[in-house]
Amino acid sequence: MRWTRRQWLSLAGSPLAAQGPAVRKVRPQRRAKPSGVPFESRLTDVASQAGLTEPVVYGGSAKATFILEAIGCGCAFLDYDNDGWLDVLLLSGARLEGNAGDATVRLYKNNRDGTFREVTEEAGLRRTGWASAVTVGDYDNDGFDDLFITYWGQNVLYRNNGEGGFEDVTERAGLLEPARRWGSGCTWVDYDRDGNLDLFVANYLEFDPETTPKPGEKDFCYYENVPVNCGPRGLPPARCYLYRNQGNGTFTDVSEDSGIAGAAGSYGMTAVTTDFDEDGWPDIYVACDSSPSFYFQNNRDGTFTEDALVRGVAMNEDGREQAGMGLGVGDFDLDGDLDIFKTHFSDDTDVLYRNDGGGSFFDVTLAARIGVETRFTAWGAGIVDLDNDGLPDIFLVTGSVYPELERQLPRYPYLTPRCVFRNLGEGKFEQLIEEAGPGVSSRHSSRGCAFGDFDNDGDVDVLIVNLNEPPSLLRNDVSKDRRWLKVLLVGTSSNRSAIGARVTARYAGKVQVQSVQAQSSFYSVNDRRLHFGLGDADSAEIEVHWPNGLTEAVAPVAADRLVIIREGEGVVRTEEFR
Repeated sequence: MRWTRRQWLSLAGSPLAAQGPAVRKVRPQRRAKPSGVPFESRLTDVASQAGLTEPVVYGGSAKATFILEAIGCGCAFLDYDNDGWLDVLLLSGARLEGNAGDATVRLYKNNRDGTFREVTEEAGLRRTGWASAVTVGDYDNDGFDDLFITYWGQNVLYRNNGEGGFEDVTERAGLLEPARRWGSGCTWVDYDRDGNLDLFVANYLEFDPETTPKPGEKDFCYYENVPVNCGPRGLPPARCYLYRNQGNGTFTDVSEDSGIAGAAGSYGMTAVTTDFDEDGWPDIYVACDSSPSFYFQNNRDGTFTEDALVRGVAMNEDGREQAGMGLGVGDFDLDGDLDIFKTHFSDDTDVLYRNDGGGSFFDVTLAARIGVETRFTAWGAGIVDLDNDGLPDIFLVTGSVYPELERQLPRYPYLTPRCVFRNLGEGKFEQLIEEAGPGVSSRHSSRGCAFGDFDNDGDVDVLIVNLNEPPSLLRNDVSKDRRWLKVLLVGTSSNRSAIGARVTARYAGKVQVQSVQAQSSFYSVNDRRLHFGLGDADSAEIEVHWPNGLTEAVAPVAADRLVIIREGEGVVRTEEFR
């Protein structure tokens, strides 16, 4: 029997009837004996030396009256000026009480020497408000990446003018909203494969500070009998939207016609798009907080079917909803399929879903030894090869949503470390904190994070949002001489950003697939240059599955370089980093 989402929620109980965040109160999995294998990656926070010194303002640091103050925001690695070096975008919130200071979205230009210069003002991006998420992509196919940023309030579309600046074209593009919404996860997606990037936008919940209860005023405003900010369960969930790119700079709301509007009852957060079932058409997955997550299956006719329950990614293997926040997408088991890692609340495990190659997923959290950690509330995450050994690792950031809780219950600290799950092969991971460097063991209340090679030295660095503190920039130093390859795709008949493309690399008997995404982690955007650690292999064979359906094989490419592949033309340029 095929269960519908409505039938399942009727049986299991609506998330609206439950209280507060979804917490399973599970015991951590017993840890295996340490492998003893040295970890050749060391992550060090160099944000201060790099010039990233301004705090990310978001609500109060001593208390959070409302859930709005606790959720936080994302960040992005992007090359907005096309100079081949990653720049940094950091979102920001505001304060409900007191002075927020100089709170704004901030753009930093890479000086190509390990430092950055703030260019927010000259780029036209100075803006206050409660920002949530960002998606980066070239929606007008002019060769420069544009920005869409969600807010509690009014979302904003910024067009890159190609001269170092951005223009707010929200109204002109038809994206002004008739009422205040709480925009959350968002992603560019060419769902109809016409070569123009369309826009998917999730919304979290309906929030009004005038009517939302305060800590302790309702049953869903407690955690461990301590009054805390209320929600998400107990507050009305919001819905998702899909906007079709008309190809002339404007967008049309097709949420109803596409079937996206029919999905309801969950608290949407991070959104990712890629071709999970390998049918040549992009699907959309949304991590949902304390409610079943969404999987929108592309029907290849302009419509979607919400299919998360059948696909195995609505809940965990016990059929329990979890507090889904962040998403990492990658091929952890090197079987050529895109798997999903999803982060959750404390007193629960994060979850690792293995893709069977047809878009059906299986919860392998315990088998992979991810369930050893249940202490922290986790947010941004990625499936990335930190030590270039050819086995993708898992990195995640953590931080509590309850600043007041620690004073009464010290076992729930507000500031918590980052985590690395080092890939040991054969589907097994080993958790590292101190062993991965001071940037991992350092404690913060973090939210979004982005992965990319900001110093162009051939490894993956990490940019992290810390609430009411300056961000972290974790420089990765790989101590062993291991090989690597970066791939940058340029679409021609497909969208120019190649968002939705999948790249398969074959090296030393291994097969690994990655995809070009416009959002992942938590509300954040990674380096669009796909990074493959190759271990000791000196070359890799590359196959590209372009968003328009073309499959293009590339002759073996030598390691330790960036290759730029243009759709239909193969490798058009290579760059060797220092």
